[in-house]
Formats: sequence, structure tokens, C-alpha cells
Amino acid sequence: MDTILVSGYAAAPKGSSMYEAYKTAGVVLEINPNTNTLVRAEFIFVTGLAKDYVSRLVNGYDLSQGIEPLVNRIQMHYFTPSAESVVMALRVAYQRYQQTALPRLGKAQK
Repeated sequence: MDTILVSGYAAAPKGSSMYEAYKTAGVVLEINPNTNTLVRAEFIFVTGLAKDYVSRLVNGYDLSQGIEPLVNRIQMHYFTPSAESVVMALRVAYQRYQQTALPRLGKAQK
């Protein structure tokens, strides 16, 4: 396979439906490390619409640009109580990609 999976999790905000259902915000990213492209992303959300919407926001993103442009994209389009938890989970997954996955694959960090 040409892709890898990384995940990240963060505490969901208390009182939100995400907290009541899952207690955490989570993301699983399928990444092509040869191109640094997010092939697919799956998020823990209560509704299918939220899962689909945020996945469409991030799919195809070039991680060699860093995480901040992607975070900004989410913050400009996703307005829910769990938004900051989702961003934190995404940051954790990105950090795992940079610090764990790329070195194991013998790829230089970009």
C-alpha cells in the first residue's frame, strides 16, 4: 500500500452531544506519505452530515503546507461546540504523522 493511517484524539467539550455520545473528538487520517496528501479522513461525530462535511473540508489537503492552513479552513467553515476539540485532535494526528510515521518510513520532515 502507498498510504498510512494516523489518528488523534482530544477531549470533547462537556455538555455537547459529542461528549455525551463519545467523550472524545477523534480523527483518523489516511495519508499518502509520498505526496503528503490526505487521501481520506474520518472524524468521530454524532451526525453523518458533520462527518461528511468535515471530511470534504480536509480530503486532498497537502500536508507539506503545514497544519495551520488546514486548521484555518476548518475554523472558517465549521461552527459547532466541538470545533476546537476537532482541531486539537487533528493537530495530534498531524504531530503523530510528523514525529512518528515519517521517521519510521525514512522520510524527511517537510
